[in-house]
Amino acid sequence: MSTASVLFDAPGPRARIRNAIATLIAALIAVAVIAVVLWQFWRQGQFTAAKWEPFLTPNLWKTYLLPGIQGTLTAAALSIVLALILGFVLGVGRLSLHPLISWPCAVFVEIFRAIPVLIMMIFSFAAYGIYDVVPSKYQALAGVVTGLTLYNGAVIAEIVRAGVNALPSGQAEAASALGLRWGQTMRAILLPQAVTSMLPVLVSQMVVVLKDTAIGYQILFLEVVRQGTNIGSAYSNYIPALMVVAVILIAINFALSAFATRLERRMRRSHRGPAPLHADAVEQEGAPGAKAV
Repeated sequence: MSTASVLFDAPGPRARIRNAIATLIAALIAVAVIAVVLWQFWRQGQFTAAKWEPFLTPNLWKTYLLPGIQGTLTAAALSIVLALILGFVLGVGRLSLHPLISWPCAVFVEIFRAIPVLIMMIFSFAAYGIYDVVPSKYQALAGVVTGLTLYNGAVIAEIVRAGVNALPSGQAEAASALGLRWGQTMRAILLPQAVTSMLPVLVSQMVVVLKDTAIGYQILFLEVVRQGTNIGSAYSNYIPALMVVAVILIAINFALSAFATRLERRMRRSHRGPAPLHADAVEQEGAPGAKAV
């Protein structure tokens, strides 16, 4: 059996040795760079106990970090849900056989994929403030969610379209031969398979949404990165504050990735058909549908 990969040939013994050496050198360089950075921080007194003690007090977490984490998670959760809904609607719409549906969806996707997220946040925040359609308390949150939803919804629409188009065309043809309409084929056959294959890419996009909530500080949105800078300003410990914020965001992203990995495995198991019968069982029980003579 050939061991060639789909994208490239499997490396031979010499190539594996070269790859191992290159990996080791890259790892040593990365460790050296990190060591130099930490050394410089230590020389500047960034690791003194006085700069880290505030993080052991409940007041700092209650005043700064917990409200920032709540703002980040709230904006990310709302944006992810709305972007997924919008993305699937636009993605399926782009695949529609009716030009009156596919063309508007395509125009929407191309426009909002090209506009920077920050511009959409600022525009939405200003519009909500001018027309007073959102209470002033939630205008910053609404601006962040609107910008993230429009941009990431357009990106997810392209992911959905690419995932469905990557499926074998014979499945849609077989469904058409069975008399299924386009909507039934998309809902019952194509989308369930495409979602399973698209899940890693969708998770990556969700992580992007989570990180992009930090842009909301431009419209005075209360999120964890902005709170980290506020801590640095209040306690004169910018570097420790940003390190703590980075650890918090890494932990949230790891939790999101672990949840998505578990969900993907569960979805793949649920889509599996029944296991084939063993040969001994067939001999003992008889072939399915066979009658005793």
